Amino acid sequence: MVIPFLLNKIIVGEHVREALKEDFAYGDISTDFLCDNYREFTVYLNTREDGIFCGQIPFKTIFELLGDVEIEFYKNDGDEIKKGDRIAKLRGSARSILTGERLALNYTQRMSAIATKAHSFVQKVKNYPVKVVDTRKNTPNFRVFEKYAIKCGGAGLHRFNLSDCVMLKDNHIALCNGSITEAVKKVKENLSHAHKIEVECDTIPQVKECVELDVDIIMLDNMNLDDMKYCVQYVKEKNSSIILEASGGIHFENLEDAAKTGVDIISTSALVTAGTMDLGFDYEK
Repeated sequence: MVIPFLLNKIIVGEHVREALKEDFAYGDISTDFLCDNYREFTVYLNTREDGIFCGQIPFKTIFELLGDVEIEFYKNDGDEIKKGDRIAKLRGSARSILTGERLALNYTQRMSAIATKAHSFVQKVKNYPVKVVDTRKNTPNFRVFEKYAIKCGGAGLHRFNLSDCVMLKDNHIALCNGSITEAVKKVKENLSHAHKIEVECDTIPQVKECVELDVDIIMLDNMNLDDMKYCVQYVKEKNSSIILEASGGIHFENLEDAAKTGVDIISTSALVTAGTMDLGFDYEK
């Protein structure tokens, strides 16, 4: 599912401007010495492997800022692409195309790889009533692009930032003398009605305590499969409105095992550890 509003023009424009400043603060000396301002150039963005395309918005923004480049896209964000496919045609200023080439690829290769990995995770558990989501283990200052890519791949999103939802982890509980009850009570005294409370649990007694406290979400963190199955059955019998999330050590190989436990959500940082997709600019006479 593509949701362009995640990448609004202000966020993308500011990010791309900073990236361009980093890349050619003192000029592009390779290109500047080879072409004048009137030289035209035509290249194609092609893929050298299968996957899901993503990154059209920052790609376009780069060349809008550099100027004098027309882009025709043959694929949209979220589309499947096959090795050898043409994704886009660029025609215009050779200076702008060559200066923006690497940066444009940096965005699209990274975002396409994440979208592709998210898609593979979703497809693996498509026959189970479970949602695969990301975590907040993102690349600093690139989070919005990673989350957009994850959505393009069909997966869901966890928190965007620390103010989205209360998440009480083990170190938060430690601040309250190890008492989940005390931590939840303090939070509820101050929390807006519009925010949910999630508690990280790694033992069955902690899960039972959270059920009594009527929290919104229980994270089953690094639990073995038998304990997860027990917790799912217990919570569904006691309070079926509580969302159960499995997290910690979940990767592609054990994803289906986690889905079989009956949890509602599987969160994994593996979605953003995707590397890059092999895309390239190819000149054709």
